[in-house]
Order: sequence, then C-alpha cells, then structure tokens
Amino acid sequence: MICITKFCIFINSKILYYLTLKVNYMGKFVITTRANGEFQFNLKAGNGQTILTSEGYTTKAACNNGIESVKTNAGDDNRYDRKESSNGKPYFNLKAGNGQIIGSSEMYESVSARENGIESVKKNAPDATIDDQTA
Repeated sequence: MICITKFCIFINSKILYYLTLKVNYMGKFVITTRANGEFQFNLKAGNGQTILTSEGYTTKAACNNGIESVKTNAGDDNRYDRKESSNGKPYFNLKAGNGQIIGSSEMYESVSARENGIESVKKNAPDATIDDQTA
C-alpha cells in the first residue's frame, strides 16, 4: 500500500507543495535452515521485526505447508493460544484447526504488547510474500 500526502506551505504569498510518500511494507515469511538441517520460517512484519517463529520441519515442502497454515489461520482469533511463561512473560502460540502449534511469538513485556503482536500477525500473514533463503 502506498499513501501520498500533499502539504501546502505559504512562503512570501506563494504556495509551495511538498509531497510525502509513505510506503507500508508487507510482511514476509523468511525460510531458513537450522544448524540441524531442519527448515523453519519466521514471519516478519513490514518493519523487519520477527512476529512469529515456526517449529523445525524435516522438508521444505512441510515448511511451505506450515506457511500456508499460518496464512489460513492467522485471521481467526480463536486460533491464538495466549500463554504466560514460567517467568511471567506473556506470549502466544498460533494453532491450526487440529490444535497443532504452527508458530510461536517472542516473550513480551506486557499483555498489551502480546495483543499487539497478535494483531500484527493477523495483519501481515495473509498477504505476506515468501523469502526462501535456503536456495
């Protein structure tokens, strides 16, 4: 999505126009290989921050299926399992329809930050591109 905003500035009775361009970058799934040879993906928001990390997959095809599952399930709030770690940090798991975890978040400092993370997954996952860094 690209937004263009026009600002008018008056200098000595003349109007100068300044255009500002704001680009909202889409999210992307980044596929990498772990040290043990397994494939994994990270969903990154438009600002590059990782917002969801997958489990390890033995094949790239299974990893791609995991990505499709995230895209399918991201919009359903019931698929988010809101949790708290043993040290009190909020986080979430995104689950498929069969209850299997397909991605986990980072640990957050607050419940509201966790909710923002969930909203970011909902926003970024459906149209995210795939960046395969294993090839």
